[in-house]
Amino acid sequence: MKAAVLLAPDDVAVVDDLPEPSCGPRDVVVAVHGVGLCGSDLAVVSGRRRVPALPWVLGHEAFGVVVATGDEVADRFPGQRVVIEPNYPCLRCAACRTGATAGCHHRRAAGITEPGLLAERVAVPARFTWPVPESWDDADAVCVEPFTVALNAVRMSGLARGDGCLVVGAGSQGLLVSMAVAHAGGVPYIVEPHEGRRALALELGARDAAALAAGTAFPAVIETSGAPEAFEEALGRAAPGGSLIAVGQSPRPARLSTFTLVQRRLTVRGCLIYDHPADFRRTIALLDEHGLHPGRVLRERFDLDEAPKAFARSAEIAGKTWISVARGGTTPRTPRAGSAGGGFPRTEETPRTGSAGGSFPRTEETPS
Repeated sequence: MKAAVLLAPDDVAVVDDLPEPSCGPRDVVVAVHGVGLCGSDLAVVSGRRRVPALPWVLGHEAFGVVVATGDEVADRFPGQRVVIEPNYPCLRCAACRTGATAGCHHRRAAGITEPGLLAERVAVPARFTWPVPESWDDADAVCVEPFTVALNAVRMSGLARGDGCLVVGAGSQGLLVSMAVAHAGGVPYIVEPHEGRRALALELGARDAAALAAGTAFPAVIETSGAPEAFEEALGRAAPGGSLIAVGQSPRPARLSTFTLVQRRLTVRGCLIYDHPADFRRTIALLDEHGLHPGRVLRERFDLDEAPKAFARSAEIAGKTWISVARGGTTPRTPRAGSAGGGFPRTEETPRTGSAGGSFPRTEETPS
């Protein structure tokens, strides 16, 4: 069986001798059709985020079709199209019992703490697979997991309808956060030094913070790049009484002025993934009911055999990259996002917004 594996830092290969997955009584086997790439994957590939062993199967943002079910699984069946929720909390600890499963200290994460999903077939716990309509484009299915992160960040920000929200960083997660801001009735403004990423964000309907008067502040700021320099800039963009939500992460320290924090009465929160099962369920229902298409952020698709090239390219392109897996000779469905067109809904009211400018390094890591 084929899979994309990490052999050593910055050395990705496609192997064809991975053993077939074993289906436990509460598991399903999924024939993977596509996997999105994100900052966490790139951190693993570069060696900045260590994994338990090498070689290591990569990837976690996956969707596909169930091909086998365990003996105790009653609500999944072969042929069912699903997306995979790749974080598996224990559901027994104190955090899990309160519903805050993102804080589970026993949480297992595909591609991070246990082998990933970028293989032709994978075995996963059945309760962490979510049926999705056959009518969905592959592009939208592959973006369910990172869009769930984006929606969670916007909820945590307390964004009110009509408010401007500064999204710091226009990598793939920043684009999805901007889309979530627009869905919540806010107006996404972007700050991004990479010209191509900034241009794509504007093409999709975000607005350029550089066009605003210097010194204007935002009631909500969401930092997605993970660069400490960007976090420091984001803190200065938050309006008095506003919130700063950190989505990106880095082991490098950022400077935080307690004077600024206290005098401006700011709320600073870290957004780590999402909680099971409410957030994934909410995302899928929202996409189905409102016709949102997060797959519009996808800009490059690679076949599984091209996985090394996909990982090498992902950090530099504007938009999100994904890898499709052959399915019996058929080709992936043409995504609505593969070409230009389609944007965030526009809010006509004049928003409370923020200031312009900004310069920071490329994305370090987005959470999963």
